[in-house]
Amino acid sequence: MIPLSLAEITEIVSGRAHDIPDPGQRVTGPVVIDSREVRPGGLFAAFAGERADGHDYARQAVAAGAVAVLAARPVGVPAIVVDDVVAALGALARAVVERLGATVVALTGSAGKTSTKDLIAQLLERRGPTVWPPGSFNNEIGLPLTALRADEGTRHLVLEMGARGVGHIRYLTELTPPTIGVVLNVGTAHIGEFGGRERIALAKGELVETLPADGIAVLNADDPYVRAMEKRTRARTVFFGESEEADIRAEDVRLTATGQPSFTLRTPTGCGAVTLRLYGEHHVSNALAAAAVAHETGMSVDEIATALSEAGQLSRWRMEVTERSDGVTVVNDAYNANPDSTRAALRALVAMGEASRARGGRTWAVLGRMAELGEESLAEHDAVGRLAVRLNVSKLVAVGGREAAWLDMGAKNEGSWGEESVHVSDAQAAIDLLRRELRPGDVVLVKASRAEGLERVAQALLDGEGEVATR
Repeated sequence: MIPLSLAEITEIVSGRAHDIPDPGQRVTGPVVIDSREVRPGGLFAAFAGERADGHDYARQAVAAGAVAVLAARPVGVPAIVVDDVVAALGALARAVVERLGATVVALTGSAGKTSTKDLIAQLLERRGPTVWPPGSFNNEIGLPLTALRADEGTRHLVLEMGARGVGHIRYLTELTPPTIGVVLNVGTAHIGEFGGRERIALAKGELVETLPADGIAVLNADDPYVRAMEKRTRARTVFFGESEEADIRAEDVRLTATGQPSFTLRTPTGCGAVTLRLYGEHHVSNALAAAAVAHETGMSVDEIATALSEAGQLSRWRMEVTERSDGVTVVNDAYNANPDSTRAALRALVAMGEASRARGGRTWAVLGRMAELGEESLAEHDAVGRLAVRLNVSKLVAVGGREAAWLDMGAKNEGSWGEESVHVSDAQAAIDLLRRELRPGDVVLVKASRAEGLERVAQALLDGEGEVATR
């Protein structure tokens, strides 16, 4: 973080100093919300959560080197007391960002945010010091924490913005005003909470509405909801996609034998060949969004193509592909799921399974509940189950309760023999099934909403708990 005195921070957050012997002492380390992550010179923000109250760890944080605690009440150690710790964290982030000379890039979308954020960060890092969030730090707490990691040397600040309702993204842009805003897509994630795609588009478009006149709106030309956002911004618009009207587009898209996308990147200043290390054709759109941002920040086409081809997956449990020594490939995509991302993952699974199919290998889709779909839940789970059969996935393993039953129902109704799918009660039952049935050459996709905890299945296979059959 940019070094600030406790007196300066107290003024910024409209707080009250308690037990602070030296208001001039400066915070020079990171701002954290976990006392175990405190570093000397840092600031500990205490939150009262469902399972633990950070205020109870204030003394531990200061003993570990925190200069003070940002708290909702006095805690017996140096503290800046505020009425609302979340709001104070946001105010502090805004003040720090205003002092930066960095280009602030913010992105949103129904699917692909974290993977695209990782790509943008890896490209921009080649141009200078870049700060970006670990994982999906994209809400009113995670976003300020990311911004507060920036310092005087930061050249690029890349931020992911999530939303569960109209007004959420607007609030986040007020904390960290972007100069470049990227909208990836408008899909069905959280559709039950929003009440329809039109409402999702309304919320996502708040990002481009807040851009300055000299800013840049990077929009997906292949998504009509996103393309229409051009009318909602005063910033200059750059389109990416595969359509002819896209400024940054992909041509000759194909998949390698292992399911990795390869394409020709075409920009207004030239072309370059790209082969991604990521798996699945859906990453082409993510790569184009990243390429558009990089192009607008001055990177050459050759630099962009090289950087994209060398970029990897930085965040856990998002199409993490691991081949075991016995030939079983595990695709851990269990961090989250919605209908759009699950369809993309299924297509990636099938592409990855093509090479192994010739050797007798099979494709397994271990799927669980897709949350927050509201009245669309039954239809969406049924449709995903049907798609698995249409794509010729060898076996769907539907894990969990009612929603998993709907996945299984869709597959069985679409199938011919009723053997295309099986419904199991929980993760352990799925592990037991795979332990009995897997054989060398099989490819296993694991995907569900985060709350389902299906990463246990992937981890069990990678830990050797699911020994494969040898028949």
